[in-house]
Amino acid sequence: MFVAAGSIISLVFAWIMFSRVKSQPEGTQKMINIANAIRKGADAYLKRQYKGVGLFFGIVFVVLFVLSFLGYLNHFVPFAFLTGGFFSALSGFIGMKTATMANDRTACAAQKSLNQGLRVAFSAGSVMGFVVVGLGLLDLSIWYFFLRYWYSNIEVITSESLMIQNITSNMLTFGMGASCMALFARVGGGIFTKAADVGADLVGKVEAGIPEDDPRNPAVIADNVGDNVGDVAGMGADLYESYVGSIVSTSALAVSAGLGMKGMAVPMLLAALGVIASIIGTFFVKTQENATQKMLLKSLRVGTYISAVLIAIISYFVIRYLLSEYIGVFYGVIAGLVAGALIGFTTEYYTSDTYNPTKALSKTSSTGPATVIIGGLSLGMISTVWPVIIVSTTVLVSFFACGGNVDTVLSFNRGLYGIGVAAVSMLSTLGITLATDAYGPIADNAGGIAEMSGLGEEVRERTDALDSLGNTTAATGKGFAIGSAALTALALIAAYISEIKTLSPSINFNLNITNPPVLVGLFIGAMIPFLFAALTMEAVGKAAQSIVHEVRRQFKSIKGLLEGTAEPNYESCVDLCTRSSQQLMILPAILAVVVPVLVGLILGVNGVAGFLAGTTITGFALAIMMANSGGAWDNAKKHIEAGNLGGKGSECHKAAVVGDTVGDPFKDTSGPAINILIKLTSMVAIVFAGLTIAFHLF
Repeated sequence: MFVAAGSIISLVFAWIMFSRVKSQPEGTQKMINIANAIRKGADAYLKRQYKGVGLFFGIVFVVLFVLSFLGYLNHFVPFAFLTGGFFSALSGFIGMKTATMANDRTACAAQKSLNQGLRVAFSAGSVMGFVVVGLGLLDLSIWYFFLRYWYSNIEVITSESLMIQNITSNMLTFGMGASCMALFARVGGGIFTKAADVGADLVGKVEAGIPEDDPRNPAVIADNVGDNVGDVAGMGADLYESYVGSIVSTSALAVSAGLGMKGMAVPMLLAALGVIASIIGTFFVKTQENATQKMLLKSLRVGTYISAVLIAIISYFVIRYLLSEYIGVFYGVIAGLVAGALIGFTTEYYTSDTYNPTKALSKTSSTGPATVIIGGLSLGMISTVWPVIIVSTTVLVSFFACGGNVDTVLSFNRGLYGIGVAAVSMLSTLGITLATDAYGPIADNAGGIAEMSGLGEEVRERTDALDSLGNTTAATGKGFAIGSAALTALALIAAYISEIKTLSPSINFNLNITNPPVLVGLFIGAMIPFLFAALTMEAVGKAAQSIVHEVRRQFKSIKGLLEGTAEPNYESCVDLCTRSSQQLMILPAILAVVVPVLVGLILGVNGVAGFLAGTTITGFALAIMMANSGGAWDNAKKHIEAGNLGGKGSECHKAAVVGDTVGDPFKDTSGPAINILIKLTSMVAIVFAGLTIAFHLF
């Protein structure tokens, strides 16, 4: 009941924030017209995407229904799959509608003060954060109460432990629906936003020499639309998946750890209490006029840190009350919270231009684009070291602190439960963490609207400051999402093994690395993130080419466009991006769903375990590398634009723009989508576990 109450509180708070933002003035008629064009483009994209996604979900539902009819799946799985996808899509839809409503209001508020602009953008971002949390807990609550009723009254199960096992096993499967929706939102949105961004930059900034967000650029509206469909709707669906995935996998592990209903309740209560802590944290987000980037960043960090401290204090009493004999679980909570903060800081260190790595990268622009590319790649590779150490330390601390021991099955499972708890605690303050991330695209759009509507220089300086802050929070948000994905994937792998043993207790796992199916599975799993990244990068390149040709065509054919006396055709670029992204995301999406099933049918349960391990390890490192390289290239360019190394229009700036263009699909398409890949493959493996047991070659 407390979890259900947490869901309602979260959704009510999101509604209050939505109403507050909506009540703000929109500004001049020109600002309203630009904002309406962005909204229209975003709506057109989502309408087309949801049609394609609806077809995919319909096909998969039929497949799951047939398998459940044949006895290879539980009969609730197809319906759980649909609800997981529906709530994930709904969270992204609400977040994007709020973001496109708030962009001109943020620009208007920035006319008054920097703090006003920050508050409007952050309030809009908090709608995304608390909708994701609220709908996630709502989905969990609906299924829990329904399954509890079913197994108590319809299909009577007298044993409490067996009932919990059935409930958690069924709840695990709706994560596959959320994962599939997140993949479509992230990949499709990522291809859209970066095709528009790359096309706009290559022709507008590099070839024509006009500023970013210049209204003469035909791709500028598509670029602004892309910020919302990729970094708001996509990120929301992504973290919704991590959020519910970590909770249900940890709840399932509680059963195999012998912790029963109390162990199942801990992750759910942590998530519900995190809502309260996050709401309190939002009231501490504010700044002063003429604040530096460090001061602005601190204003957002204060809110997230206060929320983390509150959940740390509250969780002690929750665990003391429910699992007093296993107080070590509390240290798993602390490990997860600390890991989230540290991963965010390391990402900020490598991507923010207030620190040496990005400053040094900007200096490489003095010798041309090639050295910028080399420097950004090496920076991204180096930046994987600390996140890997942090996650590894968190795994060890949470495993052994929670009573993990390799000598007995029960104590080993308790250690795995501790890893799951660490993942849940990292995501427990998701309401405010996601708010700071979703804030970024809103501030970016506000800057574009300020530029296109000709607002004063003082306003543009404020929106630039908010936009620069948004770049940093977006980079740290991606680091946080990838780090949480790694821990969630580890918990899901453990849940997969537990599910196999539940379905077929006689199966003996042989996960020795010299076992050929395991070794082959590791190789295939290690390769998949690279193939996935290649396909998504190629998709961005193809889509961007069509935008480049269209922008060049308009510059040549529309007389007076570059002189500012004629209007570009914005709709054609939006439509091109929409069609390209929908077509090009199909192959990567199918790859993520089909390969785990094929591996299971060929290599069996041991091969799947190896496959999941390989995908998680290489996927985590590759995602961190790509996200941080892209973030550093972006902020190196902005560092030069701030007046360093010759400023805008200099040779250094031109070289940095090339680096930023390469980095766009790194940080906004391939990198973030990989963290969905590593969770989706685990979810698919769990859902099709019965099929893998029944049919396999090796």
